[in-house]
Amino acid sequence: MNQSDIALIRLASQQLMGTKLTSPKELIAWMVGMQAQDYLMAKWAIGVRQPGSTDQDIQAAIDTAGIIRTHLLRPTWHFVAAEDVYWLLDLTGAQIKAAQSSRDRELGLTEAVYTRSNTIIEKALINGTHLSREELLAELNKANIATDQNRSAHLLARAEVEKIICSGATRNSKPTYALLSQRVPKTRELTKDEALAELARRYFTSRCPATLQDFTWWSGLPARDAHQALELVKTDFTPETIDGNTHWFTRDLTIPQPSQPSAYLLPTYDEFTLSYTERSASIPVELENHLKEISDRGIFRPIIVINGQVAGIWKRTIEKDQLFIKLEYFTQPDEHTRQMVEQATMHYGYFAGKKIQIKQ
Repeated sequence: MNQSDIALIRLASQQLMGTKLTSPKELIAWMVGMQAQDYLMAKWAIGVRQPGSTDQDIQAAIDTAGIIRTHLLRPTWHFVAAEDVYWLLDLTGAQIKAAQSSRDRELGLTEAVYTRSNTIIEKALINGTHLSREELLAELNKANIATDQNRSAHLLARAEVEKIICSGATRNSKPTYALLSQRVPKTRELTKDEALAELARRYFTSRCPATLQDFTWWSGLPARDAHQALELVKTDFTPETIDGNTHWFTRDLTIPQPSQPSAYLLPTYDEFTLSYTERSASIPVELENHLKEISDRGIFRPIIVINGQVAGIWKRTIEKDQLFIKLEYFTQPDEHTRQMVEQATMHYGYFAGKKIQIKQ
């Protein structure tokens, strides 16, 4: 098996190629969690894996609480299936608090401040109320809780980690917050070992082939916990050493043999690259001069992927009903490849519900 094979298998594992999943919630449950701080692009990360879906379809799944957007795993937003939110927060909440502790001290955010903030937020959202970020911050400011210097992000994230709030229904095209307990009844509890096993099993199934180092990075778990998680499920997978790294595969894995070449426009922070620490399967060494265009200082840009290989980046500009897409190839493609990418661009236009104009 070579690096090109790895890239093709990952396309299939991540449901970019040949998916049989039919709903956004199903897709999110398969992926366990998908990074979602760029809200519009994160919805496209689901849409590109659900051919024929629209932004409205994804939004409906969020508005009806089939999909929840909240802080878990690494300390950033993720989409997660509603039935998974509690055990994932139970498993990863402590590590998120620990990751934020240094900055908390700098901002003067003590446990006493967080307790007051959580109480005010919970009271503001009682009885099924959904409020925007700005409305919640206004409530905190009225109580003389400072929200400047990025304190607001910490206060709201802590309320998410404490299982108080989560994403609410969109109102006037703006995201809102709501009480998690009123959006998602808690029906499932897992022990720590059960949660570790569940997370590892679904990660290695939906991202294979992947290494322990990949899983440790993606999950944000302490190294000991990540190792324990793999130990709990490794009999369900097959290891193979490729270029000196041990990759884990599902036992029934076959290398995809696509009937035709493929092209995708993937969004910022897409799991196809973000899920791994070792990305050479899709970003070969000959693209070394372009690495900062793909990812720089933690920012993952929208990418053009052709046959599992990153071939360029893309940018979008929205003007009323018109969507301008600029394609920037690292190497000029042939005419057939260009047509494939343009077809992928039309897919995005359909998803967004806007007319597309391509710039190259």
